[in-house]
Amino acid sequence: MRFGIFVPQGWRFDLVGIEPAARHWETMLGLAQRADRADSPWESIWVYDHFHTTPVPSETEATHEAWSLMAAFAASTERVRIGQMCTCMAYRNPGYLAKVAATVDHVSGGRLEMGIGAGWYEHEWRAYGYGFPDAPERLRMLREGVEVFRQAWTTGTATFHGEFYDFDGAIFQPQPVQPGGIPMWVAGGGEQVTLKIAAEYASYTNFFDSPEAFSRKSEVLRGHCERIGRDFSSITRSSNFNTVVGEDAADVERRLAAIEARIAPYLGPAGTARYLEGFRSPAALVGTVDEVVAKLSDARDRGLAYAISYFPETAYDLSGVELYEREVIPALW
Repeated sequence: MRFGIFVPQGWRFDLVGIEPAARHWETMLGLAQRADRADSPWESIWVYDHFHTTPVPSETEATHEAWSLMAAFAASTERVRIGQMCTCMAYRNPGYLAKVAATVDHVSGGRLEMGIGAGWYEHEWRAYGYGFPDAPERLRMLREGVEVFRQAWTTGTATFHGEFYDFDGAIFQPQPVQPGGIPMWVAGGGEQVTLKIAAEYASYTNFFDSPEAFSRKSEVLRGHCERIGRDFSSITRSSNFNTVVGEDAADVERRLAAIEARIAPYLGPAGTARYLEGFRSPAALVGTVDEVVAKLSDARDRGLAYAISYFPETAYDLSGVELYEREVIPALW
């Protein structure tokens, strides 16, 4: 199994209490470079592509922009791969984004991963003037955009006349460093459309609702691959996990209580409850080392090959990350 880790960027209230101008970038950079060390078990670092905090929008708390961070991390790390989980197609013209991504790939020396999805956060869509099309329309935008990426990164030009995007001989130089273009991660588990797009375009998928749902969606993806004649095994299946690991049950509860105490002043009772739901769901990696290893082992048996963890503690307390590195990851290699 391969492993990635999210770098806190404020979106999930994971930089609260840290002075923005003086220490936000210092904190993010330090964590990125820690993961980049030669002896680090992390293959990749990740950020989210969002503009407003979640689960409630905050007018005072920062959410640092994903592609600015991609460029910064590309220039300040050497080994670790860098990605977004995931870029919202509608937030940027896909031709412009293909240019940005190719440049970041050059800055990084060919270490960029392209996470892409249809988007879902209605509040920020409307606030930034994107409207909020229904899901079928957002998915059609996704399909058109990834086709533009494919043309841009494999031929150096794009001619495409679609419902949403229009290109007529657009030139894309430089080409990405990575042969064949930047690997695309199509995020989302929609069985009729998203996984069909993934079967056609993706090097990686990213979905996980529960172990049983992961198995079912994997079979749906297999079926889409068979229908277009693609080798199902050529797509790496990944998942994101909210992660809190402790030495024992009491340590796990202590960590959850510390997270709750930190965010409660910013979210209020209802927002805090919504936040913590994500750490009580079947998809979360919350528990002792043995419990987390058991969950990941089961997921691996179901075909999961890449686990990307979000640790809400990271900017404040690295002991949980260190425990995961020391005892969880080696058990799954």
